[in-house]
Amino acid sequence: MGVGRFVYTPILPLMHAQAGLSVGAGANLATANYVGYLVGALAGTFQPRLVRSAAALRGSLLALVVSLAAMPLTHSATLWLLLRLGAGVFSALIFVIAVSSLLSHLREHPAHLPGWAFGGVGAGIALSGLLVLVLRTVGTWQAAWWASAALAAALTLAAWGLRPEPAPGPASTAAGTDVRTSGPRTHRWFGALFASYTLEGIGYIIAGTFLVAAIEQTSPGWIGSGAWVLVGLAAVPSSALWAWLGRRWSRPDLLLAALGVQAVGIALPALVGGVAAALISAVLFGATFIGVSTLVLAAGAHLRFPRAVALLTAGYSVGQILGPLVATPLLHHGYHQALILASVVVLTAALAALVLRIGFPHHVLKLADRSTINPWSTS
Repeated sequence: MGVGRFVYTPILPLMHAQAGLSVGAGANLATANYVGYLVGALAGTFQPRLVRSAAALRGSLLALVVSLAAMPLTHSATLWLLLRLGAGVFSALIFVIAVSSLLSHLREHPAHLPGWAFGGVGAGIALSGLLVLVLRTVGTWQAAWWASAALAAALTLAAWGLRPEPAPGPASTAAGTDVRTSGPRTHRWFGALFASYTLEGIGYIIAGTFLVAAIEQTSPGWIGSGAWVLVGLAAVPSSALWAWLGRRWSRPDLLLAALGVQAVGIALPALVGGVAAALISAVLFGATFIGVSTLVLAAGAHLRFPRAVALLTAGYSVGQILGPLVATPLLHHGYHQALILASVVVLTAALAALVLRIGFPHHVLKLADRSTINPWSTS
C-alpha cells in the first residue's frame, strides 16, 4: 500500500519533465487518488464482509499492481486519472483489511507490535523513493512506474498469506454497541478533534503530494527523491513511538506537539531552502504524519462519541481531496507557496488541538484504549 499510493510523489517531477504532464493535471491525478481512497475506506466501513474477505484482499493486491503497470502504457490524462482513482480504492481496501487483521490477531500483544507492522507504509514510501532515486539517472518515467509495479508484485507475494479478521461473535458485537452508545456527552471536544483532523488532512496531503517537486526546485535533483526516502524511513518507527508516548503523556498534548513539529517541517524547504533544510523537513514530516492519525483516532475512540472513527475518517479523507484543489491556484509560481499554505493549515489544526486540551476528559472510558475500533484506517 505504501508503494501503490505514495510512489506517485517521487515520480511526479519525472512526469512533468518527460511526459508533458502539466502542473494542474498533476494535482488532478493526486485528487483522483484521494477520492478513490475515500471510496475504498467507505466500502470497508459499510461492507464489513470485505474486511474479512481473503478474496477481496488478494484481488485488491493484484489490481493495485495492474494499476501501477498500466500507467506507462498511455499518455492520456483521462486514463491516468482513472488508474490513480483505482489505485486509491485498492490501497484503501488493502490497508483496512490488513489493519483489521493485525488488530484482531495481535489483540493480546503489546501495542508497539502492530505499530511496527503499520510502519510498512513508511517502508513502502522509502522503497519507492529509493527506486525512483536510482532510476532517475538511468531510466525514464515509464521505467519508474514499471519498477514500482514489480516491487508491488514482490510485496504482494509476501502478503498473499495474510489472514483477514475473523467474523465477530455475538458477545463482541454487543460489547461494541455498548461502547458506542453509552457515556457522557463529549460533543465539544469531539468537534475540536474533528476540525483539527480535517485541517490536518488538507495540510498533510499538500506536503505529501508536492514535497519532492518543491525540494527539487531549489536543490539538486537527487535531493528530492532522497528526501522522500527519509520520509519513509522516519515513518517506519513512528507508529510504535507515538503509541508508546501515548501511554505516558496526554493525547491532546502529544497531538499539539506533533502538529507543531509537522508544520515546521513542511515550511522548511520553502522558507530556508538548501540540502540540510530539505532533509530535516523530510524527517520531521515522516515522523509525524502517521503519528497524528494514531493520536486523533485513539482520542476519538476514548471520547465514546457515536461513530467517532467513521466521522473522523470521513473528515480527514475529504480534507485530502480538498488539499490539492486548494493548492492548485498557487502552483503557477512553483510549489513553495503551496508548502507555506500547507504549513499554515497544519498550524490551524494545532490551534484546534490547543482548544481540545481545555478540560479534556482524560478518564471518560478506560476501556476505549483497548477497543477493537480501527484507529489506522485513514493513514
